[in-house]
Amino acid sequence: MKVSVLFSSGKDSSLAAILLEPFFQVELVTISFGIEPTHEVAAESALKLGFPHSVMALPSSCIREAASMLMEDGSPGGAINYLHQQALEAVCSKSHTHVVADGTRRDDRVPLLTMPQVQSLEDRHNIIYIRPLFGYGRSAIDALVKQHLEIEQAQSDKVNKADYEAELRAFIRKQYIEGESIVERSFPSHIQSHVIDRIYH
Repeated sequence: MKVSVLFSSGKDSSLAAILLEPFFQVELVTISFGIEPTHEVAAESALKLGFPHSVMALPSSCIREAASMLMEDGSPGGAINYLHQQALEAVCSKSHTHVVADGTRRDDRVPLLTMPQVQSLEDRHNIIYIRPLFGYGRSAIDALVKQHLEIEQAQSDKVNKADYEAELRAFIRKQYIEGESIVERSFPSHIQSHVIDRIYH
């Protein structure tokens, strides 16, 4: 059975794919909104991981809506959750999709679907939605990453990866006169990762 794993080239989505590998035929799917060619970074990481990879284009209007949400909220949480929901809806709408997964973790606040949202997604699309890392805390994930992945880590705006945040930042910088200052005050400082290789045993 094939599983479509939403893939950003970060450690969480990569580890989710590896955990599913014994049980499913894994395909990595990167969402692109056409703002930046971040999917090229994801393709390189997917090649290192050894999984087939595809890119699904969503309209830039999704990013425009997310940016409006960010401007209203003053923080990116709601905007990123919105983009994640749009990505899942798009992947689940494909006729050949039966199982969908992502790298959301136990301690995540964003992006994260509520249980009613999960049930609605599964019921409306007649699919199975899996969160392989949902029972894992940060220390457990870090231990698994050391065993299976070679990564680079840095501040989120310095890491090349294909996540929602990267394209949302790029859109705001391009769309608004004070885009850079909006990005600086709206996005909290945090560390993100990019997978550069897989460790085989």
